[in-house]
Amino acid sequence: MLPCVKETDKMDDIDAMFSHLLGEIDHLSQSLGPAGDPAELDPASNSESTFSIGFTDLNECLNELEDNDLDALVADLGSRSALQEFTAHQQGSRAADNHSASPAGTQGSEAAAALPPPSHNESDRVVQTNEPQTKADKIKLALEKLKEAKVKKLIIKVLMSDGSSKTLMVDERQTVREVLEKLFEKTHCDCSIDWCLCETNPELDIERGFEDHERLVDPLSVWPRHSENKIYFVLKPQKYVMFTEPQLFYMWKKKKACLSGINEDAKRLLLKENFGGSALIVPDLEGILHLKEDGKKVWKPRYFMLRASGIYYVPKGKTKSTSDLACFVRFEKVNVYSTSNYKQKYKAPTNFCFMLKHPCIQKDSHYIKILCCDNEHILSLWVNSIRIAKYGNVLYKNYQAAVKRASTPQSLMYAAHKGASTHLEPGHSDSHASRISLPPNIPDVADYPYEAPPDFIPPPPPGHATV
Repeated sequence: MLPCVKETDKMDDIDAMFSHLLGEIDHLSQSLGPAGDPAELDPASNSESTFSIGFTDLNECLNELEDNDLDALVADLGSRSALQEFTAHQQGSRAADNHSASPAGTQGSEAAAALPPPSHNESDRVVQTNEPQTKADKIKLALEKLKEAKVKKLIIKVLMSDGSSKTLMVDERQTVREVLEKLFEKTHCDCSIDWCLCETNPELDIERGFEDHERLVDPLSVWPRHSENKIYFVLKPQKYVMFTEPQLFYMWKKKKACLSGINEDAKRLLLKENFGGSALIVPDLEGILHLKEDGKKVWKPRYFMLRASGIYYVPKGKTKSTSDLACFVRFEKVNVYSTSNYKQKYKAPTNFCFMLKHPCIQKDSHYIKILCCDNEHILSLWVNSIRIAKYGNVLYKNYQAAVKRASTPQSLMYAAHKGASTHLEPGHSDSHASRISLPPNIPDVADYPYEAPPDFIPPPPPGHATV
């Protein structure tokens, strides 16, 4: 009887664990989206909303597209739908041949099926040759094609730092770097390595810069249907600070005076040691951070340590040895976000906080981890070191590609022209555009020596009488 009792206890434990798992899944699903929303349950309406980001409806976003982008969309959708029709016809022909044709005639029938079906309807030919001329006709055709084709395309509105916006059509295969190239062409700005695409979430008061290797459609597709999230095209000097100033991350324990004396050769050596080998070396960052308690506005200090796989902390009464460390979060399924005004919103000790969460979580949830730093320097150390640990050498390759793009003759020529101009053009998206470059060594008016006026009046020119 004793073995039976043990087996029964094991089954009860498994059932309890399974019930707990189901409860966690249900709680997570509730945090990802509103329950009971008919719009969320309607596949047709939801699929239509995924075609645009930042617009109220699909018609509006198509109207914002430039003519060449709209033509490319219609042509691409037309070729995809034609390919789908041809594939379906080919499969149907082969199925019919398998049932009716003899084995000897199978090769001939398959060869015939591989050709596109002949069109016997003259009206079809007329429709194919009559391409839409006006923009309204193109929009109407694009709407029809979008309903037919199962493609993952987004028409996005990207906001600039000066309040203007640009409309882009993004394909699911395009990376953030390719989208940045499009924006360089549309805005005629320089190709600095600091340009970044950022997503903002007003509900959580967070933002994150997309990495250049990411497929932009993937993170945008998880936004809720009526989301207030936005995309910005801005300059972020912190984007590649771990490569331009590597001593801040790999020599962070040294004094600031020592770090400021690092020359360019020493920086290159640091990059080679930590990113040039077969294995990536993550900064050995550690220190006290304040952790927000789940569901409370209470912050507790803990000693955290960064590792390649995630963030670990030292439990109370334990040491910093590897065997005593407890895992806080792993980086595989979470992204790091910077926050704003959390000192007022959550009573944080400072406003220098960062968040770790799954990209699908778009509202407040106990699956979100929030940590608070003492100052801005420590915040930069943790956020960018987490990016190094999460993306590894891919991040370094992104930096090298950005430097190569910024060093092209076209970009250098634009940078030189930009430096020589006054940058007073209206609507310029560069945050440094309002700066006026003055010639050097021009003395101020107060520096000129004072000269007394002459004590005589010069004679008038010949032929002019004195008044």
